[in-house]
Amino acid sequence: MTKILRRERLVPNIHLIEVEAPEISRKAQPGQFVMLMPDEKGERIPLTIADWDKEKGTVTSVFMVVGTSTQKLTMLEAGDDIPVYVGPLGKPAEIEKFGTVVCAAGCYGIGAIYPIARALKEAGNKVITVLDLKANYLLYWEERLQAVSDDIFVSSRDGYYDCKDYIPQVLGGVLKGNKVDRVVSIGCTYLMYTCSETTRPLGIKTIVSLNPVMVDGTGMCGACRCTVEGRNKFACVDGPDFDGHSVDWQELFFRRKSYFEDEITSLCYWEKENLLKS
Repeated sequence: MTKILRRERLVPNIHLIEVEAPEISRKAQPGQFVMLMPDEKGERIPLTIADWDKEKGTVTSVFMVVGTSTQKLTMLEAGDDIPVYVGPLGKPAEIEKFGTVVCAAGCYGIGAIYPIARALKEAGNKVITVLDLKANYLLYWEERLQAVSDDIFVSSRDGYYDCKDYIPQVLGGVLKGNKVDRVVSIGCTYLMYTCSETTRPLGIKTIVSLNPVMVDGTGMCGACRCTVEGRNKFACVDGPDFDGHSVDWQELFFRRKSYFEDEITSLCYWEKENLLKS
């Protein structure tokens, strides 16, 4: 059992969960993730490690509510236990002095990209952060990212930040005004795809953190299979970071829709069951 120390809503549909996991906190590196089960009858889901504290022995993740398991997580509070919490999993992000690196993120990716931006800054890079929002009230961890960024650009559809452009336009503008050596993108599949397509003509190395369906997170089930450089890869053990220019995006979009109806059915059944109990 892993004890929850904190669970809070950061913004609508985005939550933070901090747990007591000293062994994981000692080994965690930027870009890695954990696998957890919200209850004994739940499914295993991956959450990117957004922060950790080796002295306190804590691990923090930021997640978006999309299905039954993440809904269950929002029902838990400090003091509750999680029956399964395994990690750190996946290969760590490649951190070295590249020069100028753009960190582009949206939704849950804002939290997930923070430790990478922090590590890149500590390695001596110039870090430019680009955040994409549907509305200004969906921004969180702004101060954290400002502290590890040389410059930060925020775009929201409501124009609150004087920019309503989608991330390809914002990223394109940043690339025109700066000599960029690498781009790191984390967020929904479409965001990572559009970032990769924006940098492809310029030949700028672009790293994405893929988020296909995972079951065990150790390469045994094959559920997170994706095609990179024309070869089968498992996001859990070969990634989750890959070269965005080498990913078969159309296949990934298709595979992510495989259980869409099942996920809706599961969520509706769980909500109905809990409504009857109450």
